[in-house]
Amino acid sequence: MVVCGDDGLAHRLAAELRTVYREQVTLVVPPTARVEPRPVVGRARGAAALFDRVTAVVNRAAGNADPATGDRTPEPNDRNGERVLEAGEATEAVLAEAGVERAAALALVYDDDETNIRAALTARRLNPRLRLVLRLYNRRLGQHIEELLDQASALATGDGADGGIDGFGASTTVLSDADTAAPALAATAVAGTSKVVQTDGLMLRAVERPPGRGGQSPGGLSTLALLSATTNDPAGADGSEGSGERGPQLLPDERAVAAATGRGAVVLDTVRYAGPALPPGRAGGGSLGAFGAFGAFGSLFSRRLRWSLAGLVGCVFALAVAQMVITGEPPLQATYATLLDLFAINDPATDQSDSRQILQLLSGLMGLLLLPVLLAAVLEALGTFRSGTALRKPPRGLSGHVVLLGLGKIGTRVLARLRELHIPVVCVEADPEARGLAEARRLRVPVVLGDVTQEGVLEAAKIHRAHALLAVTSSDTTNLEAGLYARSVRPDLRVVLRLYDDDFATAVYRTLRAAHPGALTRSRSVTHLAAPAFAGAMMGRQILGAIPVERRVLLFAAVEVRGHPRLEGRTVAETFQAGSWRVLALDTGASGEDAGERTAAPPPGSGLVWDLPPTYVLRPEDRVVLAATRRGLAELLGRRARTGA
Repeated sequence: MVVCGDDGLAHRLAAELRTVYREQVTLVVPPTARVEPRPVVGRARGAAALFDRVTAVVNRAAGNADPATGDRTPEPNDRNGERVLEAGEATEAVLAEAGVERAAALALVYDDDETNIRAALTARRLNPRLRLVLRLYNRRLGQHIEELLDQASALATGDGADGGIDGFGASTTVLSDADTAAPALAATAVAGTSKVVQTDGLMLRAVERPPGRGGQSPGGLSTLALLSATTNDPAGADGSEGSGERGPQLLPDERAVAAATGRGAVVLDTVRYAGPALPPGRAGGGSLGAFGAFGAFGSLFSRRLRWSLAGLVGCVFALAVAQMVITGEPPLQATYATLLDLFAINDPATDQSDSRQILQLLSGLMGLLLLPVLLAAVLEALGTFRSGTALRKPPRGLSGHVVLLGLGKIGTRVLARLRELHIPVVCVEADPEARGLAEARRLRVPVVLGDVTQEGVLEAAKIHRAHALLAVTSSDTTNLEAGLYARSVRPDLRVVLRLYDDDFATAVYRTLRAAHPGALTRSRSVTHLAAPAFAGAMMGRQILGAIPVERRVLLFAAVEVRGHPRLEGRTVAETFQAGSWRVLALDTGASGEDAGERTAAPPPGSGLVWDLPPTYVLRPEDRVVLAATRRGLAELLGRRARTGA
């Protein structure tokens, strides 16, 4: 396996492949990447670029640079069982030195999309059968690049469209660390909600259940994990793999679930996503009914104006009824006469009764009151349309919301996930040109522009009435400072911090848990959440996503049964391996025409059957969705046999 990158994700991914899957790894990093640099933004980028140029000049003066490119000559080093090449860029010479022509997979996880695409095109030419994993933020561009590289591989190898790796018809996988980490970050910030994995229209949701409710989930799906018994011990291992028997138990069997006392559980709740997120007010259906029309009316006018209009309509109705009683006219004619009196275009009632004259005067008075109300309605409607392209401010009385700090790559994805879960959000962003502001404007999410470290910014976001704080800016110190200040305002506030370094995230998590034992604190590293999905894609599986269970990770993957003796010809009950993997669903679209005769009908709009009977026998042509631990998924594919030999 070859991993090329310039930040912490490359190191984390190499360690994942080496320690979990026992793979031989060649790591290609820039010369200054031995000490992992912090991400730089804004003005700091200029200083970092200047430092890189000075370093390049020093290297050339020492005679360690290529005259054509200025890159340092690759120097292989063996470190902890992995081969390290130092090179500023993944050029053709560097990829050849890394052994791409003989490698099984190549991961390009540079922070720049263009760098990854350029290296992928070169690697595909060097090895058409190479399994490629690219890190791209632009999802639409990633789809086109994936199709292009797969087509180039098929033409070069002559395998055709169905000659992909592991039967999935593709040898290229495009992932985004933002998309991989955003569901976990969003779910962690919500109390009582689930941890979510969403890819390609599929949504898997894991819900934490309090202790004392063991057994199966309400939908009949199995328990995914038992939570750690050391959560109240700040000095413990905090749910990591070193927690021992008191740590979290992934994929337990029924006996372990029944015997678990005093432990919470993680169960599978919602397993299918019906489609793209609907705009606010349209979740109930595709057309506007009576309630939808009222909601659209309410979005145009303020509450006070709506009450004024309703009062005037009631007065007009009362005047029409009085007109019918006094004159004895039919309802339609009485209403018509009342409207004429209301707009002062009716003849004076000089030759009629006193009651009719008084009624005409009252109608004229109502007409005078109606004019300013109509003018206010027009002005409010114009103001609503004009402010539709502007940033909204947090409304008065807002409470129970999530305060999201940062609208960069990660923050934009997290915002989309929170709105898909219909959770109220208030965003805080210091950069008026941030990429996520357009998404916030489209979703009509309130935004506070300002530096979160300045006094009054978090107060403007209603932090004292918020339910959770989710800090996902690119600065660790900013996230930590915001979390500490929010805790000083509300000690019981749920705080979720995105931190760049995984060790630093662990240290912050333990300290905050010790200082605030009564509040829920989570510190997440994006590399920690994204590395398992990238590693799984390099192993040739269709990874649907990952769900963190405390400090461990549970993977969801789609696997073809053919070629796996642990699955082929066995029943669903026989394939289950406690602590390793569990079959969750069957893809009927890939199982043949008679799959529906042996299983329950899939949900509408989905080809997946989630309530598989334990006696169902998996056939070679079946394709299943399973949950597995990282080591369990490696064992299922038989990747450890080579190490034993």
